[in-house]
Amino acid sequence: IKNTSHQNIFKDNDMWQIDDYYGKVLKKSADLMSNACVTPAKSVPAFIRRALEKVHPEVTDRYYGCGLVVPECLEGCRVLDLGSGSGRDCYMLSQLVGETGHVTGIDMTEDQLDVARTYVDHHAKEFGYKESNVSFVQGYIEALTEAGLEKNSFDIIISNCVVNLSPDKKRVLAEAYSVLKDGGELYFSDVYSSGRLTEEIKNHKVLWGECLGGALWWKDLLQLAEEVGFSPPRLVTASVITVDNKELQDILGDFKFVSATYRLFKVPKGNTKPSQVIYNGSITGVEDSFQFDCQYTFKVDNVVEVDGEVATILTQSRFMDDFTFQPAGGRSVSCGALTKVSVTTSFWEMSFRVIFLCGPEVSVLVVSVTRV
Repeated sequence: IKNTSHQNIFKDNDMWQIDDYYGKVLKKSADLMSNACVTPAKSVPAFIRRALEKVHPEVTDRYYGCGLVVPECLEGCRVLDLGSGSGRDCYMLSQLVGETGHVTGIDMTEDQLDVARTYVDHHAKEFGYKESNVSFVQGYIEALTEAGLEKNSFDIIISNCVVNLSPDKKRVLAEAYSVLKDGGELYFSDVYSSGRLTEEIKNHKVLWGECLGGALWWKDLLQLAEEVGFSPPRLVTASVITVDNKELQDILGDFKFVSATYRLFKVPKGNTKPSQVIYNGSITGVEDSFQFDCQYTFKVDNVVEVDGEVATILTQSRFMDDFTFQPAGGRSVSCGALTKVSVTTSFWEMSFRVIFLCGPEVSVLVVSVTRV
């Protein structure tokens, strides 16, 4: 990696660099040697599919993400895409935030950024905007402020199968926390492993480039997020990854991998009071039912009792105007029956253990588990 502050992540690599892999080795998605970075973890809503169809074909062909990371309630928001690559997600999000919002993509790979920047004016015209609401910055996801991004300036950060490519994941989370506004969200898809990986796997250049060698043990994510200051990660979806390459299978041994989407929020800590909430159906694309995570799905006009952690997130984030709040245990309102969701502290561990042990045929509560 070019910047001297970023140590080389591969042994015996000669001229090998991760930006070479995504800029020169890979020319299109079909060049990937595993399927870790190609399949969405859940179905794509029609309005997002329509937005993707308007993205220029070359931008789409040079995209290597795993799944699709599109958080809800985007109108007018400032969004940052970590590892934006050819810009596919940025141009899709450009349509969802609208002309009053803005999307910034940051990537370290010049070849990818060249593709993205080529079509800035094309997409502004395609979307009917007077001027583009998308910009691209060259830099490292471990050094966002160093790249010129201002602290406390973004409502939402997304990342699609990129954090695992960094040798310093805590620094990535810390930088994301720094540039998020209070109440902001890091909503990201990535690859996680069933345990801490061996040095052989971590230093294998193809496995790293294919998003497996840098996979974080999912338990370590919980610890790193807490150390940085984020609220505890909320698991949205998880899908089992299969590796069909025999040589790579032999190196990976018994380790298993999932592609998972989490949401982390920059909100105050310490509120442990549960609350009753009523979703008013005002979020575009999820008017009838809003899946916040794999624990909570809010149906319009239904009263749901949430724990203190979720109550804080909903009242301190961009979702605050989409819900009506009342103290837990209060008198039930006529618009719907009270729904209680009871989940033990071992819920996340139970979920991942079943996913890893039983494979893609098993569903855990409402976690989507599909063969990828």
